[in-house]
Amino acid sequence: MEGVLWYVLTGTRGGSNRARILRAIDERPRNANKLAEELDLDYKTVRHHLDVLKENDIVRDTGDDYGAVYLPTDRARQNWDTVEEIIQNAL
Repeated sequence: MEGVLWYVLTGTRGGSNRARILRAIDERPRNANKLAEELDLDYKTVRHHLDVLKENDIVRDTGDDYGAVYLPTDRARQNWDTVEEIIQNAL
């Protein structure tokens, strides 16, 4: 999982925005619309990054597609020290 976190959050274009999104949903689970507003990002950009994070088992959603709320997965939580290290270096 550590390698996946480093790759998704730093090794690809958009990694810093993914780190911002992950930090935001760690503070409080939110839907894509709220994330877009609070992070001053385009809604489609947020959706794209959430899809990447979800495909890599870093976040999961609850609820229906439009109003789905996102939060870190248990797997990401188990590696949160690595997430914190990445966020500190990436942001």
